[in-house]
Amino acid sequence: MKKSKSPPAPKTAALTAEQVASRNASALARVADMDEPDKLRNLMANADRMGVLPVRDAAFRRLALVQTDAALDVRAEAAEEIEHDFTQTIFAYEQLVREELGKAKRLTKTRMAMTKSGAAKALTGFAAATAEYGAFATLMERGLSDMTGEAVILRHAAAFDEATRDAATARLTEAGIDPATLAA
Repeated sequence: MKKSKSPPAPKTAALTAEQVASRNASALARVADMDEPDKLRNLMANADRMGVLPVRDAAFRRLALVQTDAALDVRAEAAEEIEHDFTQTIFAYEQLVREELGKAKRLTKTRMAMTKSGAAKALTGFAAATAEYGAFATLMERGLSDMTGEAVILRHAAAFDEATRDAATARLTEAGIDPATLAA
């Protein structure tokens, strides 16, 4: 008995540059209204596959914000801004690790330090670290310097002593980032 082969699916016509730009702009506009992590991850994967980095980056940032808002709503209705920024940094790094490893990995020690002694104290340890730490390098490689712990320190400079601010400034400067562009 001969197997019947179905005819190949018809190829869709290639999109014009205008159609591609319109599609990308539409996807970018939708990102701000999305609030489901799985849908944002799916959009990120599709944007990655199609090489649309602005959509991927917008979805990545929105994912970190959505996760942060959900986590902090559970604990306190009005969390401090520094805690909000630091939690967003944690979620951003965890997402990058998830993409790299193919499975979720949480920053348990960092989360415990923040819960136990507060975001400012936990961030002081980031700036004081003498060795390069993985989260900083990973975020910098992805062009997310504004999501590093050092950037959070500079945005909330009043919560830190001069030595901590100087250490954060020095690390960012050494990495080729102008700290003035990251401060509040």
